[in-house]
Amino acid sequence: MKSPFTGGETILLCETRKAIFRKEEYEYTYLCYQCVDTKETFTTTQIDTVNTEQIYNSYRSAHGIPYPDEIKEIRGHYALSALKMSRILGFGDNQYRLYENGEIPNVANGRVLKAIQSPKTFETFVDAAKNILSDEEYAKIKKRIEEYESRSCMDWLISELIYGEYGRGKYNGYAKLSVSKLKNVLLFYIEKFDGVFVTLMNKLLFYTDFLAYRENGQAMTGLSFKAIQYGPVPYMWDRVYSLIDDISQIEVGNKNGYIGNKLVSEMPCDISSFTSEQLAVLEKVYETFKNDTSTSISKKSHDELAWIDNNKTRSLIDFKYAFSLKAI
Repeated sequence: MKSPFTGGETILLCETRKAIFRKEEYEYTYLCYQCVDTKETFTTTQIDTVNTEQIYNSYRSAHGIPYPDEIKEIRGHYALSALKMSRILGFGDNQYRLYENGEIPNVANGRVLKAIQSPKTFETFVDAAKNILSDEEYAKIKKRIEEYESRSCMDWLISELIYGEYGRGKYNGYAKLSVSKLKNVLLFYIEKFDGVFVTLMNKLLFYTDFLAYRENGQAMTGLSFKAIQYGPVPYMWDRVYSLIDDISQIEVGNKNGYIGNKLVSEMPCDISSFTSEQLAVLEKVYETFKNDTSTSISKKSHDELAWIDNNKTRSLIDFKYAFSLKAI
């Protein structure tokens, strides 16, 4: 980043601040650039977004309010328009669309949106709104509820086994718990590296999620990370790799006699599952570590404050440490 004042060099500054949002106080890491020559500070649109997203994330987490991607996904399950969803729920006509686009619901509406993530609960709203639906619309929605309910139990079980008891919050970078997104992140690196050793993948996922949080205010995979002797690793990492379809582990030896588990797959990565910002993060992580081995990237992770501050207690790592990354 070049200084807008002199065109010279800048440094990124981070400091802990507190902000009031809807009469509640939240702590966050404030970011800004400082011009080396003039000592003037400034922000960019991206940094402003990260600063505010930290506050909004904390508010949503504190009150159990779904995130825009979850709100949009609810509607997708039933193939309904945003207008129809608003009317079924008793919101203003444009309200559901505004929530999908990032407007934060009040607590009452947030609890409604949280509740209808359950198909059974959403069905009660549909039944109550039957008078505003045609017979054909009502029948279609009821059928979609039944179909989604039959799928959701198995999806929930797999998600629970992979992600454990830690939901969306400061220990997973406020990312959606999406097995599909996680799978495609794994496939991205498996393709790039022509197979990835498990230890290397553990570190790639750490840097991917923490970089994504630093750059965009939200991680990607939904995983939580724990500091252990050999560096930061995904919580229950062994389950992560064994429960995802189409990805296998094979034993591979090297010339020094070391045998390790390598993740491989014949399935291509679905690039369309990533936003442009997420894809930029993946590419940056790959370019940064493409010449690293499991050993060298592990050594780099030991220099990260995220590991230094948490390894003695083997603690989960708060994503606030994203702002102190050194290797990337």
